[in-house]
Amino acid sequence: MELNVELFNAIGKGNRKLVIEIVQKAADSGQDVIGLLMDTMIPAMREVGDKFSRNEIFVPEMLIAARAMQSGLTIIEPILVKAGHKPIAKVAIGTVKGDLHDIGKNLVAMMLKGAGFEVMDLGVDCDTEKFAKAAAEGASAICLSALLTTTMPYMKNVVDHFGKTNSKVKVIIGGAPVTQLYADQIGANGYSGSASEAVRTVTKCLGLS
Repeated sequence: MELNVELFNAIGKGNRKLVIEIVQKAADSGQDVIGLLMDTMIPAMREVGDKFSRNEIFVPEMLIAARAMQSGLTIIEPILVKAGHKPIAKVAIGTVKGDLHDIGKNLVAMMLKGAGFEVMDLGVDCDTEKFAKAAAEGASAICLSALLTTTMPYMKNVVDHFGKTNSKVKVIIGGAPVTQLYADQIGANGYSGSASEAVRTVTKCLGLS
């Protein structure tokens, strides 16, 4: 399917109203909305992520674009389910126990959805049991977020749990105080320093790149 330039630009600019208008019109007229998602919407969010990586846009612009993307996904998701369209993979994400911050986590979740993943957003203050339950329900990657240095150590609890019980599940960590060095120290499968990088990291860890 050809790139829908108007939709591509609307997502990039975070024009939620226009995204809804274009996607709803396509859905109502029986157009190939799956093609619209794969060939226009996902590339648009990839471009947003690339611009963020190049410091051409910042968190507020990226968040607005992700929300615009999500508004279109909300229309398309029931159609995907009805058509039996399978996501790339199922990913669970949550802020670790003791930490109630969720802006970064929410942004990563939206970026992953925009890239074609099925995302289980577990919320904040998540203990090991909640992540384990998500894995039991089919999540092949677990993304852990922490904003406080005091809650970072709990990430190791989760990593250790999966290391002992389910080595097939990949654990990726991130958050303002988190570093690649810390990820290496606790044995995490991956680390991401930004929402756009998280998509690439999850894709690589699951062997999909």
